Amino acid sequence: MNILIFAGTTEGRNLAQYLGRQKISCHVCVATEYGEQLIEENSYIRVHTGRLTSDEMEELMRQQAIDCVVDATHPYAVIVSQNIKKACEEISVFYQRLLRSSVRIAQEEDVIFVDSVEEAARFLNTVNGNVLITTGSKELSKFTGIDGYEKRLYARVLSTPEVARACADLGFVGSHLICMQGPFSEELNVAMMRQIDAAYLVTKESGKAGGFEEKIRAARKAGAKAVIIGRPSEEEGMSLDQVKAWIMEREQRKVRHHVAFVGIGMGDRRNMTIEAMDAVKASDVLIGAKRMLQTFSYLEKPVFCEYRAEEIAKYIEDHPEYENVAILLSGDVGFYSGAKKLLSLLGEEEIDTYPGISSVVAFCARMQTAWDDVKLMSLHGRGQNVIHALREYGKVFALIGTKQGVSELCRKLNDYGMGDTKVSVGESLSYPTERIVRAKAADLIDAEFETLTVVLLERKKEDVVVTHGISDEEFVRDKVPMTKEEIRSISLSKLRLKKDSVVYDIGAGTGSVSIEMALQASEGMVYAIEKKKEAVDLILENKRKFAADNLEVIEGMAPGALRELPVPTHAFIGGSSGNMREILGLLLEKNREIRIVVNAIAVETVAETLECLKELPFCDEEIVQVSVGRSKKVASYHMMMGLNPVFIFSFSGGEKK
Repeated sequence: MNILIFAGTTEGRNLAQYLGRQKISCHVCVATEYGEQLIEENSYIRVHTGRLTSDEMEELMRQQAIDCVVDATHPYAVIVSQNIKKACEEISVFYQRLLRSSVRIAQEEDVIFVDSVEEAARFLNTVNGNVLITTGSKELSKFTGIDGYEKRLYARVLSTPEVARACADLGFVGSHLICMQGPFSEELNVAMMRQIDAAYLVTKESGKAGGFEEKIRAARKAGAKAVIIGRPSEEEGMSLDQVKAWIMEREQRKVRHHVAFVGIGMGDRRNMTIEAMDAVKASDVLIGAKRMLQTFSYLEKPVFCEYRAEEIAKYIEDHPEYENVAILLSGDVGFYSGAKKLLSLLGEEEIDTYPGISSVVAFCARMQTAWDDVKLMSLHGRGQNVIHALREYGKVFALIGTKQGVSELCRKLNDYGMGDTKVSVGESLSYPTERIVRAKAADLIDAEFETLTVVLLERKKEDVVVTHGISDEEFVRDKVPMTKEEIRSISLSKLRLKKDSVVYDIGAGTGSVSIEMALQASEGMVYAIEKKKEAVDLILENKRKFAADNLEVIEGMAPGALRELPVPTHAFIGGSSGNMREILGLLLEKNREIRIVVNAIAVETVAETLECLKELPFCDEEIVQVSVGRSKKVASYHMMMGLNPVFIFSFSGGEKK
């Protein structure tokens, strides 16, 4: 597609520069040398300078073999648009009107609407006071009929020698002629009107890109009335973003976006870094959760209210018109943030990351405590073992994601005998509703907070054992069989657990193996499967005693009780009830690479396990027979008493070597 843009507006220039960055060739027509200076010409942008008649437009289109014209002239340049349309019709070139975004202003006492420049001049001739005219130089002569215009009127026009001379010839000289290039900020407009003591501001409805809203707000601040010259009749066409998307679709081009991951801190934009704020202001569209977008509503940018990574990635791909995308992320982009997943989905885009102040930094500052010795966690949609972390570290910071999250956490602490834990709660940090509560866990069991909440837990840390080998006497036992300490130690070493392992303990008994596995796999999960009710009760007692919060007790018989459980990485079988083959078959079905340890005392169990190892796809097989003797004091002597010999099978899923 060979494109010609008539770029008489900011939108037209933006479109040309957008196409240049996307390496799409275009021709650009501007009326003046000043307009040419505003467009950065390159190998993809060719600029034609000078006013053209309809015939000259037609000839240019023929010479350059144009097949698409985008009319981005000013809304008030009605005759120019008519000439462009006529030229396109004569040689059958596709015509597309680029519309400037309009702004609707309600009729109020400080706003006067008129239909034309002539009507504006007639109105100003009936009132007193200085006037700032911001409608340009072309129709300035129509204001010279106002009585005493040389002293009352101040004209703001483009800063070119030709314009300045033409205005001077009309009698606008000295301080009454302001030559500047817009659009202008609200602050500058206010200062200018106050400087000249303006009672009136004359403007056309030039749209958002023309700084119309800034002029109206400034007039009100300066105590001036706005005289608004109404727009021409409603036009049909596309917005700048729509034209960009339309051209990219026609060209079958894929845009490489510049994506900014912006950590906005707690929510109050005063907490943001200047660099992060600049990235937000420079963006074409803002993406984030509703509360984050509300913080930047004053920027009046296009927004997409979404937090799911897949939906964000799809939206960016579907909107080529937005080159610069800012994704707003709560707190810091590196602390339990959606940035991690987004990075994997947006790997082909150009990405910059702007860190923010994380909730842990902000809250610990509020608490006047260091955070370099704090265990950082999140309970927002995650299952993390806060209990173990608190015992090990003594200080835990956690994100909470529900209204009942704090009370549920404090109830759990109390159930594990940790009700005296010092709890500091930070609710809606940085927002007007911010609340900080300090209490013991036992006192916050029924408390309710907003979802946007964090907690800092503090108690004296314990000497947590990092190896297996809890003494048998430490467990609540009753009459239920238990894997003895020495056998337990060897079995666990053969199991090769990791910190985040997911483990089945099948035939858990008192739960001694389950407890040790749960303490070792503190970031994982252990499922203790036991068919006897009295044994289930013992496991629950031991769970509370050892604060093994990542242990879940399943009452039932394997393999049936295993089917709905999450996929295991490891399994320990202390009792199979004659179902060894079915159990091992199901474990392999769930995870072909599972690591398994079997303890067998009965000869029948040994035989059954050996048969399974021959027939099922297992590798890395090892069998250890362990006989343990324990000393027993008889009078002044220590006599060795033998325990039942145990066969320990260890193997992994996989083809035999």
